[in-house]
Amino acid sequence: MSEIFSEKNMMQILGKYLPDGETLEAGVHGIGLEVRISQIFKNCIITEDTILPAENGEVFQVNKGKVAKFDVYIGITENYLILSQCEINKWYYEISEIQDSAQKDATEISSGISLRDVGTCFPLEDVQSCEIKKVWMGAVNCTITMKNGSFLKLQLPKRGGLGGGMPHHAEYRETILARLGFLAS
Repeated sequence: MSEIFSEKNMMQILGKYLPDGETLEAGVHGIGLEVRISQIFKNCIITEDTILPAENGEVFQVNKGKVAKFDVYIGITENYLILSQCEINKWYYEISEIQDSAQKDATEISSGISLRDVGTCFPLEDVQSCEIKKVWMGAVNCTITMKNGSFLKLQLPKRGGLGGGMPHHAEYRETILARLGFLAS
């Protein structure tokens, strides 16, 4: 059985991205169909692959995207949608310095963050729209647009892989779809 289809492995990986005080309610293996993430960071510097805090640093917008299908873990807490790629994949990055240092949506970090970890945690209150559509063989496509323009198109398969490594897939999938469906209404 592939480690990708291990519920224990998935919960450990998703757990790395949980905000303080949050508990993972459900997690499933899914397919990333198209992801475009935009996030603004302030008082920082950017090295080759890391965003570092800097007292007199600049404001940067990081755009991260992928349009090829990839394996992703999708988790949900009371207040957040959590995403983590199952395997390290290549992404398209575009980084630009922003002159307006009074960006209200900018995140200030207290420790370094890898560019790979940008766009792993999304507040549910920031969801602008969510469309859920049934597709082939019981799978469901979720198209989520965030208020900041980030866009996630994810597929949640009906089954959690072969070998029985994800025994709670159906239950967790329904929990995630119910929460996202509530945001769609």
